[in-house]
Amino acid sequence: MANETVLYDYWRSSASYRVRIALNQLGETYASVPVDLLAAAHRGPEHLARNPQGLVPVLDIDGERFTQSLAIIEYLAETREGSGFLPADTVGRQRVRALSYAIAMDIHPVCNLGVIAYVMANAGDGEAARQAWMKKFIGEGLAAVERMLDHPSTGEFCHGDRQTMADFCLVPQVYNARRWGVDLSACPRIVAIDARCAQIEAFVSAHPDRAKS
Repeated sequence: MANETVLYDYWRSSASYRVRIALNQLGETYASVPVDLLAAAHRGPEHLARNPQGLVPVLDIDGERFTQSLAIIEYLAETREGSGFLPADTVGRQRVRALSYAIAMDIHPVCNLGVIAYVMANAGDGEAARQAWMKKFIGEGLAAVERMLDHPSTGEFCHGDRQTMADFCLVPQVYNARRWGVDLSACPRIVAIDARCAQIEAFVSAHPDRAKS
């Protein structure tokens, strides 16, 4: 079908995870087409034709094709009335974007597959270097986000008492932090928000363990 919603993603991709949460939150029905990053399917001609960057996710929706997870989520916010992904007020939108960007543009890029492969290839002990790298950059990044959350606008979630784009970014990053053994004991706000999100079906059904199955 020409206007079928299709998400090209990888089950463990943080960027894909964000978009899965957003689509689930909207109740948007979509087909999932896996792109195996470990098998380098993202570098093959079929996927490069979808996204010249060779990245996931790619979303086909409304007869259009979109890339970049935050741009996708903002498109959904603009086209789906009442999504709540971004606050109604200008200052609130700026804060949600700042929190989202702190994760998606500062923590995530230095910890993605391509960067880590390069680190491991150029380190004496590749696995030890990977572990140390992940703990350093995820740990330091989330510690900064924790301080950003020390703000009157933080509520049950990152901004107020409704899930926004910031929560869609936070939860996948917490998943990665736990995967790599990052100590989150100094991040009680983050841990509490993540726990609340874990009770919401849109987040639960987007979890990598569910996406893989």
